[in-house]
Amino acid sequence: MIREKRTVHVDLGDRGYDIVIGEGLLDELGQLAQQAGIPASSACMIVTDENVAASGHLQRSITALQTAGYQVAEAVVPAGEGSKTLAQAAELFDRAFAAGLDRKSAIFALGGGVVGDLAGFVAATYMRGIPFVQVPTTVLAHDSSVGGKVAVNHPKGKNVIGAFHQPKLVVYDIATLRTLPPREVRSGLAEVIKHGVIRDAGFFEWIESSIDKVSSLDPEIAAEMLARSCSVKAAVVARDEKEADVRAILNFGHTLGHAIEAAARYGTYMHGEAISIGMVFAAELSLLYGKTDRGTVERIRTLLLRAGLPTELPADLDPVELLTSMKQDKKAAGGRLAFVLVTQIGSVEICRNVDEESVLALLRRLGGNER
Repeated sequence: MIREKRTVHVDLGDRGYDIVIGEGLLDELGQLAQQAGIPASSACMIVTDENVAASGHLQRSITALQTAGYQVAEAVVPAGEGSKTLAQAAELFDRAFAAGLDRKSAIFALGGGVVGDLAGFVAATYMRGIPFVQVPTTVLAHDSSVGGKVAVNHPKGKNVIGAFHQPKLVVYDIATLRTLPPREVRSGLAEVIKHGVIRDAGFFEWIESSIDKVSSLDPEIAAEMLARSCSVKAAVVARDEKEADVRAILNFGHTLGHAIEAAARYGTYMHGEAISIGMVFAAELSLLYGKTDRGTVERIRTLLLRAGLPTELPADLDPVELLTSMKQDKKAAGGRLAFVLVTQIGSVEICRNVDEESVLALLRRLGGNER
């Protein structure tokens, strides 16, 4: 068992915070929250989903917070992307009022990316913003729990209703990952691989050499993986908190990935699966635009396949519908497509004026759909 904690700091001045990674940290949640400046005298609320609640993680978290002196309310939402709605947020506002939360209270997001985004959105907007703590329980959430992007979905697009609201703390108990189904683990690895592609060639090479142990969540390897991946995210966020410039590189693979999720009505493809397909598409587009070489494209594709992730565009999705959705992406401006393109492993650039005809042609070719 790993006893030593690993800490990655997100340097945002007086709004900076720590990502604490280690084994058994749910039992220390109350102490860590106090150290982060959240007073134990105030009420707090844990938001989680049905799957996490059933795993026992919720009760452990409640016990840890109560032991430290917190008054704890709980709110359990249905599992899955369908909970990221304004209607579900409204229910959480009602629960927060009923629990007596005030401006000094904190919300704890216990779960994966859906819970983190939803609970963070509620924290960002309840009484114009109250503190919150991210407590990720999935591999995928190592990405969404860091950086302060919080949001709910709209039928026309993913994460289009949201805010930037930094957590006070991120507590990552790697023991919680052992309860994950294999498909969720694989989904989370897509964002890990993405971080290597966009900024850290050495990390990408480390994943290539360690993929079997990474996929099986070997404890030492998992801790190293999460610390290195979070470090990439933290460095980008510290440089550009609100995506004025460089932070957009974190969206590598997400332009098409989000469109796939929306076209499939947020139920068929897990986030990481859609992003995996989106990364291969972005790499192919990079090749088409002369930004990279075939070897780089194949390294990305091969590593994603070794991680058990899909890399082919689903033939049953309409290329025109996907293109329309991508034009509504947050990076798009004036109806012009924007993509993060790879130049070499560890280096990407933002291309803000991508020709939609070339994108549509590539969608049709890679999807085996020439209509």
